[in-house]
Formats: sequence, C-alpha cells, structure tokens
Amino acid sequence: MTSERKTKSTKRKSEQKVNIKKKKEQKKEVDNVNAKILNRIIGNSTKENQNRNVELVDLQTLFSQRQDRLWKALEERYQYNSSVKRGQEFLLNHVNSKVELVIMYIDLVGSTKMSMTLPVEQLVTIIRAFTHEISSVVESYNGYVLKYVGDSIISFFPCGFNKYLLSDKSVQCAKSMINVIKNGINPILTKHDYPELSVKIGIDEGEDVVVQYGYDKSSLIDILGYSMNVAAKITSLTAANKISVGNVVYKLLHPTIQSKFELLSIDRGWKYVDRETGELYKVFTMK
Repeated sequence: MTSERKTKSTKRKSEQKVNIKKKKEQKKEVDNVNAKILNRIIGNSTKENQNRNVELVDLQTLFSQRQDRLWKALEERYQYNSSVKRGQEFLLNHVNSKVELVIMYIDLVGSTKMSMTLPVEQLVTIIRAFTHEISSVVESYNGYVLKYVGDSIISFFPCGFNKYLLSDKSVQCAKSMINVIKNGINPILTKHDYPELSVKIGIDEGEDVVVQYGYDKSSLIDILGYSMNVAAKITSLTAANKISVGNVVYKLLHPTIQSKFELLSIDRGWKYVDRETGELYKVFTMK
C-alpha cells in the first residue's frame, strides 16, 4: 500500500507540474496575442515604440545640449570649434581612387541678407553655430564633413554594403538637421533678437574620385564627381526647410519614406542626365 501511495503521489505531482507548465504557456500565448492586437491598434511594434522613446529622449538631450552651447556663444562664453579633420582622415585612405558615396549639401538660407544687415560679430556667431551644430548631426549619423563653403556644408556618407539603409539614414539625418534648426537653435536666436535660420538640403549618390592637392599628407583632400555636381544643383532648387533627393537615392528609399516625397518640377535649364537611362535626371522633394 505504501508503495502504491507513493506512486500515485508522484504521478499526481507530475500531472500538476505539467498543468502548471501548460497554464504558463497558455498565458504567454495570450499575452503575445494581446500584445500583437495592441500593436496593430497603435500601428507600431514594441521594438519601434522602444526605439521611438529612445529617439525622443535623445532628441530632447540633443536640443538641450545645443541650446546650452548657443546660449553661451551668444553671451561670448563659448567658442565653437568645427573641423573637417575626421573627414580628411577617412579620405586619406582612398586617395586616387573611386568611392561610392552619398553626398549631402546643406545650405543656410538668407545668409546674404544677414551679411548686409547684421553686425559682423553676430553674423560670425550665427555661421559658427550653424556649421558646428549641423556638423555634429552629420557625425551622429556616422557621416563625414568634407568642407565648409561660405554658408554651406558639404558632407558625405560611405555607401558600404547596404545602400538602402544608408539612403534612409541620410534622409533621417537631413530631417534631424531641420529639427535641430527649428526646435533647438531658432528659439534661442529669437530670444536674443537674432533672425531665425532655415536650411535647404540636397542629396545624391554615386561614384566619386578622391583627389589630394599635393603630395604631402597634410594637403587638402577633395571629392570630384557627377553626384557632387548634381547634389549642389539639387540644393539650389530646394525650398527652405525642405529636403530633395536625386532619383538614385529616391529609388533606394523605403516605400514609407518615398511616400513623403514628390517629383520636383524642373525648368528647361536642367541639363543633368540619368546615367542609367540617358533621360533627364529626376529630382524628388519633400512634400
């Protein structure tokens, strides 16, 4: 009898464990289903929500840091220090060769008018703030600053193995620049009676030649190529606080991002040709 009772007891405990395990699995399955339903209602996955929360925190931190620097700069307690050294160091490894790059032009709008109306000190502070903050955004997206040309910044992103991801990232970078200008820098400028800033951004992709003007390693390194010229021209056609991309970049964008762009109507002076089709090169601008 004792042996039989022990066997029944062991069997009962085993069944209880199986039932508990089943209940846990059922609960987990129900929780997963509920989570999926909730995500469908919200329209985002849990991972996307987490990423969005992280981006939101990062964006707030980004604005806070930039505003703090700008406050100090306007009060002459901070000096910006922008540099193209990082970009030059990258290009040094590719001198006399062709590299596939995403080229981005960032042009400050209305700087000519500012140069005619603002005292020199104020103009210099604005230009320095603009170049430094935009450059830091470029670097935060693993891009490089090629050079500063007047009120413009030319940057580049090495294509690597995933052009699709890089094209998406370049547009996100450009959107971050506009956000930084509109929500980070402008509120501080207006409080000091400075004019608000706006930018226009042009992006294209292609194979470019890396050239060094001299034999010394410290000699300036530049990028030459069709996409450089096209990106510059695209920027000139772009409206304030807008982003425009060449057809090569547009075709690589995720459909969700593509839907934010529309075909740009270009006048007869546009002479740039699509290298694949031989037709006039299409440009798409943010709606």
